[in-house]
Amino acid sequence: MNLLRTILIILLIWFGIKILSRLFAPILMRFVAKKAEEKFGQQFGGFQNQSQQRTQEKRKEGETVIDKMPERNKPSNEKVGEYIDYEEID
Repeated sequence: MNLLRTILIILLIWFGIKILSRLFAPILMRFVAKKAEEKFGQQFGGFQNQSQQRTQEKRKEGETVIDKMPERNKPSNEKVGEYIDYEEID
Protein backbone atom coordinates (compact mmCIF):
# COMPACT_ATOMS: atom_id res chain seq x y z
CA MET A 1 0.00 0.00 0.00
CA ASN A 2 2.84 2.38 0.82
CA LEU A 3 4.49 1.78 -2.55
CA LEU A 4 1.29 2.70 -4.41
CA ARG A 5 0.87 5.80 -2.28
CA THR A 6 4.48 6.87 -2.97
CA ILE A 7 4.06 6.38 -6.72
CA LEU A 8 0.85 8.44 -6.70
CA ILE A 9 2.54 11.26 -4.77
CA ILE A 10 5.46 11.28 -7.20
CA LEU A 11 3.07 11.37 -10.20
CA LEU A 12 1.01 14.20 -8.66
CA ILE A 13 4.17 16.22 -8.01
CA TRP A 14 5.42 15.52 -11.56
CA PHE A 15 2.18 16.61 -13.22
CA GLY A 16 1.87 19.59 -10.86
CA ILE A 17 5.33 20.80 -11.88
CA LYS A 18 4.47 20.36 -15.57
CA ILE A 19 1.24 22.36 -15.23
CA LEU A 20 2.88 25.12 -13.19
CA SER A 21 5.80 25.37 -15.57
CA ARG A 22 3.40 25.87 -18.49
CA LEU A 23 1.66 28.64 -16.59
CA PHE A 24 4.72 30.45 -15.27
CA ALA A 25 7.24 29.86 -18.08
CA PRO A 26 5.95 32.72 -20.29
CA ILE A 27 6.00 35.12 -17.33
CA LEU A 28 9.52 34.04 -16.43
CA MET A 29 10.70 34.38 -20.04
CA ARG A 30 9.26 37.91 -20.28
CA PHE A 31 11.03 38.85 -17.07
CA VAL A 32 14.37 37.47 -18.30
CA ALA A 33 13.97 39.15 -21.70
CA LYS A 34 13.15 42.48 -20.08
CA LYS A 35 16.21 42.28 -17.83
CA ALA A 36 18.45 41.38 -20.79
CA GLU A 37 16.99 44.25 -22.82
CA GLU A 38 17.66 46.71 -19.98
CA LYS A 39 21.23 45.46 -19.60
CA PHE A 40 21.85 45.67 -23.35
CA GLY A 41 20.23 49.10 -23.49
CA GLN A 42 22.50 50.39 -20.74
CA GLN A 43 25.62 49.07 -22.46
CA PHE A 44 24.66 50.13 -25.99
CA GLY A 45 22.92 53.35 -24.96
CA GLY A 46 25.96 54.53 -23.04
CA PHE A 47 28.21 53.84 -26.01
CA GLN A 48 25.79 55.51 -28.42
CA ASN A 49 25.50 58.64 -26.29
CA GLN A 50 29.28 58.91 -26.01
CA SER A 51 29.79 58.55 -29.78
CA GLN A 52 27.07 61.12 -30.52
CA GLN A 53 28.68 63.61 -28.14
CA ARG A 54 32.08 63.11 -29.76
CA THR A 55 30.74 63.64 -33.29
CA GLN A 56 28.76 66.69 -32.24
CA GLU A 57 31.86 68.21 -30.66
CA LYS A 58 33.88 67.74 -33.88
CA ARG A 59 31.22 69.16 -36.24
CA LYS A 60 30.67 72.84 -36.75
CA GLU A 61 27.20 74.31 -37.03
CA GLY A 62 25.89 74.14 -40.61
CA GLU A 63 28.52 71.63 -41.72
CA THR A 64 27.44 68.96 -44.21
CA VAL A 65 28.54 65.43 -43.38
CA ILE A 66 28.38 62.44 -45.73
CA ASP A 67 28.47 59.15 -43.83
CA LYS A 68 28.62 56.84 -46.83
CA MET A 69 30.25 57.43 -50.17
CA PRO A 70 28.09 56.51 -53.18
CA GLU A 71 29.22 53.58 -55.29
CA ARG A 72 30.99 54.51 -58.48
CA ASN A 73 29.69 52.80 -61.58
CA LYS A 74 32.69 51.50 -63.46
CA PRO A 75 32.17 50.88 -67.17
CA SER A 76 32.24 47.18 -67.98
CA ASN A 77 35.16 45.84 -69.91
CA GLU A 78 33.91 44.04 -73.01
CA LYS A 79 37.25 42.29 -73.56
CA VAL A 80 37.17 40.06 -70.52
CA GLY A 81 38.80 37.09 -72.18
CA GLU A 82 38.51 34.84 -75.16
CA TYR A 83 35.69 32.33 -75.55
CA ILE A 84 36.73 28.69 -75.76
CA ASP A 85 34.28 26.21 -77.27
CA TYR A 86 34.33 22.74 -75.76
CA GLU A 87 32.81 19.35 -76.42
CA GLU A 88 31.38 16.98 -73.86
CA ILE A 89 33.11 13.62 -73.66
CA ASP A 90 30.89 10.64 -72.90
